[in-house]
Amino acid sequence: MSILAEARAVIAAGPVCDSCVGRVFADRSFGLSNDERGRSLRTAIALDDDEPYESVDPEECWVCEGECGRFSEWADRAVEAIGDPEFSTYQVGTKTPPLIEENDELLRMDAGLDVDRGELFKSNFNREVGKRIGQRTGTDVDFGRPDVQITLDIENDRVDTKINSAFIYGRYRKLERDIPQTEWPCRECHGSGRKGKRPCDHCDGEGYLYPESVEQLTAPVVMDVMDGTEATFHGAGREDVDALMLGTGRPFVIEVEEPHRRTIDTERLEGDINAFAEGKVEVEGLRLADYEMVERVKGLDASKTYRAAVKFDADVTDEELQAAVEELDGATIEQYTPERVDHRRAGLTRVRDVLGASAELDDPRHATVEIHGEGGLYIKELVSGDNDRTEPSLAGLLETEAVVTDLDVTAVEGVDEPFEREEYFLD
Repeated sequence: MSILAEARAVIAAGPVCDSCVGRVFADRSFGLSNDERGRSLRTAIALDDDEPYESVDPEECWVCEGECGRFSEWADRAVEAIGDPEFSTYQVGTKTPPLIEENDELLRMDAGLDVDRGELFKSNFNREVGKRIGQRTGTDVDFGRPDVQITLDIENDRVDTKINSAFIYGRYRKLERDIPQTEWPCRECHGSGRKGKRPCDHCDGEGYLYPESVEQLTAPVVMDVMDGTEATFHGAGREDVDALMLGTGRPFVIEVEEPHRRTIDTERLEGDINAFAEGKVEVEGLRLADYEMVERVKGLDASKTYRAAVKFDADVTDEELQAAVEELDGATIEQYTPERVDHRRAGLTRVRDVLGASAELDDPRHATVEIHGEGGLYIKELVSGDNDRTEPSLAGLLETEAVVTDLDVTAVEGVDEPFEREEYFLD
């Protein structure tokens, strides 16, 4: 059957608009809209039959029930529904009424054609309305993760929009101790600050065990600048509450939900955060990132370098210290879940390598120890032995009790720094 014969069969199935005719033949020729394709076929048939040309108003079309004449109307409604947030990319989806889907199949069946022939109503509607949205807003379609997701619910005559999150990547240094990375709600009152009718004794009625966190000193500023509704802090691991984070800093991403601003000055934002944190925390290297950066940072297989101030229970000579540290350098460490975290972590034995170790004896009872270890290596327990839960340990090798009095993280490094490659950033 020739294409004109097929088109005659489609047109003969009843009043069918040009767009619905053209969709059946969407796999023929390129550079035409379905509406143009359908009109061309109808024109060719009129010429071939030497009959007057007759068009069909979409309102009379039994297949789309007039929807193919409302592309511009739906585009206007979508632009209005989006409102005024800044965005550069969008994606359109359509919820097609079951009746139109059935009509699509019946059209092809009545014409004696394969029901899968051509293009679905949904695909055509997405493209035609989407094209008009782009023209009205000066933005581009993104089939990955756009700034704005638009859903055209034809059956319920509704336009739904979703503003996708924006992401800021950077590294932070924590310059004061006793600041957790994220908010730490009291486990006794679950953040309420109360036990029954009385203030919670465990947190003094505050609801939190610590008044500030890295998250609280950074995320609110980002949320305010990007005019979002909520901000979430994602870190590449975390240091102990009483440990400083120095040196190269720790990678993080702040996710801002429903941002109304996306084009921001990250250098100025960096300054705003550092001023707000008042020397307790500082950030650097802020950049706009894609949504995959959250998983890259959270899944970062990072090694870390620590500097620990260590106190011994008995006098230690420099020769003894150096011999013990040499044993740890390159050693494989077995650590059962430390006593200090076994209330919130599963009891299991972790195996981690010490990638480098050095030490300097300050006096017979004090030393400064530097450890470069795989991610997940518990440094405090590597020093103390944690009642034989960690083997080998510095205390065990020296045969004296040893405890970390101060701990600093000086570097967090990933394998080939995969999270900092240029293709992962938007600026």
